[in-house]
Amino acid sequence: MRVFSAANRFGALALSLALLAGCASNDTAPEDEDEFSGVQERELYELARTALDSNRYPIAIERLEALDTRYPFGPHAEQAQLELIYAYYENSDWEEARAAASRFIRLHPDHPQADYAYYLRGLSAWQAGRFSLERLRLIDISKRDLGASRDAYNDFRELIQRFPQSDYAPDAQQRIVYLRDLLARHELHVADYYLRRGAYLAAVERGRWVVEHYPESSATRDALATMIEGYQGLGMDDRAGEVLAVLRENAPDHEQLRGGRFVPKHLD
Repeated sequence: MRVFSAANRFGALALSLALLAGCASNDTAPEDEDEFSGVQERELYELARTALDSNRYPIAIERLEALDTRYPFGPHAEQAQLELIYAYYENSDWEEARAAASRFIRLHPDHPQADYAYYLRGLSAWQAGRFSLERLRLIDISKRDLGASRDAYNDFRELIQRFPQSDYAPDAQQRIVYLRDLLARHELHVADYYLRRGAYLAAVERGRWVVEHYPESSATRDALATMIEGYQGLGMDDRAGEVLAVLRENAPDHEQLRGGRFVPKHLD
């Protein structure tokens, strides 16, 4: 009897443990399920809009991503994709914003708000290329790597070319002016480095690049001066004289012109 009783007790214990395990499994199952399962498209979109309106961008992103995944062809799909770009941007997720904008442009090139996608793509690159110390004037941003700034420049230019009448075009144009000067100054920093190292041909090419690609930049006159010094370093005095005539005509007050005579920075 004692053996039978012990067996019963063991069996009862095993059954109890199995039941407890089953209960625990039931308790955790909902946590493993998608929290948006069963949520209809309109309701999910409204939840995302509520988060956006209250500036809860991480939550909005989660809901918009779920909406994009679950209902990619629904009536709210295109608007949700646009708002996802905006949410990424406001959440400082610059790369995600640019990727989402590029995807929207690829999928909906003729959408009435395609210019908005171009604009946000440019703004995201603009923000990615800025540095907080620039506002304090403690560094010269043109001496930094400007990959993101080049992306912004190209994005804003494409926006203006494709949508010249866009409401976003005037702001994009103002940013282009800033970026053009920034990129031109960066090229001249590199050219100055080449001059100091005696790589005169490379310096000339950098100066020529600025003149040809950023002719409206305020750095053009310095690019001409760079070319003159580079040609002098190469012993190409005729070419140096030709560029010097252009500099005299267009910038007679340039700091390297003294009495009409060109004064190089690095050549003896």
